[in-house]
Amino acid sequence: MVAVAALTVGFWASQRPANAIVTVQGLELPQYAADEDVVTHTGYTASYNHQTLCPNWVAWELTAEEVDGDLGGSYSFSRDPDVEEPKASREDYKNSGYDKGHMAPRADMKWSEMALRESYYFTNICPQNHQMNSQGWRKIEELSRRLAKHYGRLYIVCGPIYKEHRLGTIGSQGLHVPDRFFKALAVTTDDGYRTVAFIMENSPQNKSPHHYAVSVDSVERILGRNLFPKVDELAERDYDWNDWNIK
Repeated sequence: MVAVAALTVGFWASQRPANAIVTVQGLELPQYAADEDVVTHTGYTASYNHQTLCPNWVAWELTAEEVDGDLGGSYSFSRDPDVEEPKASREDYKNSGYDKGHMAPRADMKWSEMALRESYYFTNICPQNHQMNSQGWRKIEELSRRLAKHYGRLYIVCGPIYKEHRLGTIGSQGLHVPDRFFKALAVTTDDGYRTVAFIMENSPQNKSPHHYAVSVDSVERILGRNLFPKVDELAERDYDWNDWNIK
């Protein structure tokens, strides 16, 4: 996979040296440039884009034990104190018609009060079509939790895709509305790595997850970013849906 050429396609021109790529530590972490605003919280790590006012990506590891977390409650969406300005706020979403869509879902964070609270930072939020967020995207989130239970540990990275910029901006700061979203999954098994990804339009979506399934490699080509640099690239080129069709 080639070096990262941009943080978000079409909106950010890199000023970094061509070789300024961080050596990532966690299997769930994608390749990123040294000058990306990357912040690590209790339950997830995110790269924040100060031009789109959305994360470039959000990555986390989800274990079977974490899926069993039973903390309840809801928190107010808030600005991330560990991210520099400019950054999104609730006012950007007001009367926009879009959901404040979690990238790392709150249901994945119920194992820790701090993880749950931090999942409401705008570092982890993108504007999503309501039907997509509550139906099609939610089905992929629910599948991910079943996979974490089945395999014991799941590595996840997801985020927005900008290309056509069809949906414009919202709010006085000009928060960019993503055209699509991706979610990439990886597991380790006795015979190596297995991966799959999903791409979903930011519009009403309610089909089963397999309808949106693609190879991780195909998402990497769109993003210009290696999503799982520690995973053998051969494992990213294709997927067997039987590995992921966990009921």
